[in-house]
Order: sequence, then structure tokens, then C-alpha cells
Amino acid sequence: MNMEAQQIVEHSVALAQSKKAEDVVVLDMRAVTDVTDYFVICTGTVDVHVKTIADAIVEGMKEEGGRPWHVEGYGGLQWVLIDFVDVVVHVFQPETRDFYALERLWGDAKRETMSNEESPSISS
Repeated sequence: MNMEAQQIVEHSVALAQSKKAEDVVVLDMRAVTDVTDYFVICTGTVDVHVKTIADAIVEGMKEEGGRPWHVEGYGGLQWVLIDFVDVVVHVFQPETRDFYALERLWGDAKRETMSNEESPSISS
């Protein structure tokens, strides 16, 4: 099964939220770069929380047929990057997220902040 970018975004957000990820944000990157279509950015409070969120996303997506192309950051658990090509998921610890400030760096991208009760409705 080949998942569409929007499905990957929606499922990644739901999986992150299922593990109590904080400050979940979706950036629509299509108008600002050709590298990827979407960033999903979220925060885990400590290294174990970051690992739990990243594991849930990787394993949950595999169950749906969405295998990541590349995963990195498990060594330090400050920033785990899960690359699905059209969607890149970033799971940060708070200090690392503040330092790299992807939302500010990619400030021209359309931004959608997710509460724990909602999932993204991104139009293609």
C-alpha cells in the first residue's frame, strides 16, 4: 500500500497524540521547498517520551504500509527525524526544538497547530 502524503500526516499526528506528544504542528512545505510536502513537528518531554512517540509513529506507520525511508536521532533522543519522503516527522525535546526553531526557520510555510482532540485537515 502506497500512502498519500495527507494520510501520512494524519496518521503520524494521531500516533504522536496517542503518546501524549506536546505542541503538535503541521507545516505545509509545498509552497516553500521542493524537498518535502509536509513537516510534522512535536515535542516529547524527556528522552524516554521522545523514543515512545517516535516508536509509535514508526511502528504504527509500518502497520499501515507506510515504511519510513530514513530514521535518525535514536542515539541521543534529543531530535528524532522520521523521513517518509513526502512527509518528514520531527520529534524533539523542548530545548532542542527551541534551539532549531523549525517553525520560525520555515516561517513562510502554512502552519496548522493540532490540539489533542483534532487531526489535521490539509487540503491538497
